[in-house]
Amino acid sequence: MLIALNKPYGVLCQFTDREGRPTLADYVRQKGVYAAGRLDRDSEGLLLLTDEGPLAHRLTDPKHKLPKTYLVQVEGVPSAQALQQLQRGVPLKDGMTRPAEVELHAAAPGWLWPRDPPVRFRKHIPTAWLELTIREGRNRQVRRMTAAVGLPTLRLVRIRVGAVELGDLAPGDWTEVPGDAAAALRADGGFRR
Repeated sequence: MLIALNKPYGVLCQFTDREGRPTLADYVRQKGVYAAGRLDRDSEGLLLLTDEGPLAHRLTDPKHKLPKTYLVQVEGVPSAQALQQLQRGVPLKDGMTRPAEVELHAAAPGWLWPRDPPVRFRKHIPTAWLELTIREGRNRQVRRMTAAVGLPTLRLVRIRVGAVELGDLAPGDWTEVPGDAAAALRADGGFRR
């Protein structure tokens, strides 16, 4: 079984928490599944859960170079140089990242839900939206990449993992991934253009 969840902001990517914070158990009642990958507590969007060990391994092992796409609201206006740095790869403390695919958007897409609590608003500091696709999964990688090029991340929403897209899932909702998308992930990481 493969499940796609729209993980809300502030939810931990685990099923229990000794401190009583919101977890996946507050949203997914399906027994025997676990997160195949992670999203930070302060990140939102597509999280895949499965009861299949080999599939979880394929989804999380960096050698498969499974693309993951994020909408990223950053503080500041990206320069051409910053975008090129992201596209070429960014040096981080744990080494150079693989090249990323980057698109600059004029505004957040109309379908994007408001975050609760909202991102802080600063009257004299503009923000921008990027669509960023990476093919590795280091800890807090997107946030570290944007910070390294002078664009701190304000909001991070994962919208695609391989062939699986977030689609119109509302925050907190989940669905079983259709057979063709799940089969593509099982076969080869499945992201075809």
